[in-house]
Amino acid sequence: MGVNRRDFVAGCGGAALAGLTMSEASAQSAPRRVESLNAPIYTGAPVLIVNDLAGVTRYYEEGIGLTRIDADSESARLGAGGVVLLVLRKRASAEREPPGLAGLYHTAFLVPSRGELGVWLRRAVDNKLVFDGASDHLVSESFYLSDPEGNGIEVYADRPRDTWRWSGDLIEMRNSAPDIRGILAEAAGIATPSAGMPDGTRVGHVHMRVGAIDTAEQFYQKVLGFDVTRRREGATFYATGRYHHHLATNIWESRGSARRPGTTTGLAVLSLVAADGKAFDAAAERMLVAGGKRTGNTVIAEDPWGNVAELSQA
Repeated sequence: MGVNRRDFVAGCGGAALAGLTMSEASAQSAPRRVESLNAPIYTGAPVLIVNDLAGVTRYYEEGIGLTRIDADSESARLGAGGVVLLVLRKRASAEREPPGLAGLYHTAFLVPSRGELGVWLRRAVDNKLVFDGASDHLVSESFYLSDPEGNGIEVYADRPRDTWRWSGDLIEMRNSAPDIRGILAEAAGIATPSAGMPDGTRVGHVHMRVGAIDTAEQFYQKVLGFDVTRRREGATFYATGRYHHHLATNIWESRGSARRPGTTTGLAVLSLVAADGKAFDAAAERMLVAGGKRTGNTVIAEDPWGNVAELSQA
């Protein structure tokens, strides 16, 4: 049985955030290097095809809080602290991505601390953003939204790595209501709150829609080389370096999907970054054997549904 987005992000929506103020806060919080980077291969900046470049760019800038790093009439690169976290490419003639097609489920922006998440949440509420949901995943706390063209977004903060619960190679995660007041309280410990996404924010993970779980595992585990860290009904989670997940694949809305036609909006490139040459070479070799192509220090391979994975060196 499929699981839709609202089922997945069990917790509360935007209405439950109303009425909370920063004056309720007292706890202290210090930013830290995000855990997703402590891995041989991690996620980089996804590339999305959009119809309305100006409108979607404005949403990520004014709503989500990303900074425009550079832009022209055909594309925009957005990020935080000078690091590119998202690339938008205009294709006005592209068909709007239909429901149920394999592609992007959400891009997850990982902020450096729970306090920074509280700062972002307060600003999002003040800006009257529409939330799809919110969840405490045990390893992290997350808020979910969608951009104007339906691309899913997660903004989250990790709990400390030493609090994560592992059973062998599999990690414990859950979906429950987050402690929103506690998250907002942590924001008081941020001496100089960022006007947008704070420095140190990264793409912590990317969650994909696929047509079949077993087939997806053959690509994301066997070809790309990510370890399976969790399985649940209709979904598999993957990572390197014992992060909880850099990638996820699900069939909740896309079971049996055909290949992407290459003519729609949505995900164009899933970007992956290898932290060193050894990690790059090992993954690149598997991708090339699977039919991928190499140009300099970049290797591209497609999953069975035409989702393009691009691996480069840090």
